[in-house]
Amino acid sequence: MNFDHEVVGKIGRVTGTIAPKKVGEVMLSIRGGSEAFHAYAGAKDETIERGERVVVVEYHPPRTVVVSQA
Repeated sequence: MNFDHEVVGKIGRVTGTIAPKKVGEVMLSIRGGSEAFHAYAGAKDETIERGERVVVVEYHPPRTVVVSQA
């Protein structure tokens, strides 16, 4: 199983604000449940607030994703 392909393209919800030079957090549906991932915005100057929907564009094992607004 290639975990990378299961994460990239998933839609998640921001649970910790993502801001420039600040790691945020997103919750993603994985393996029948929800898991938290550290998250960075794809655009370096973008801020994504709590509660917003995002799509995963990159996955960096073990628990970090790069996202953009959905």
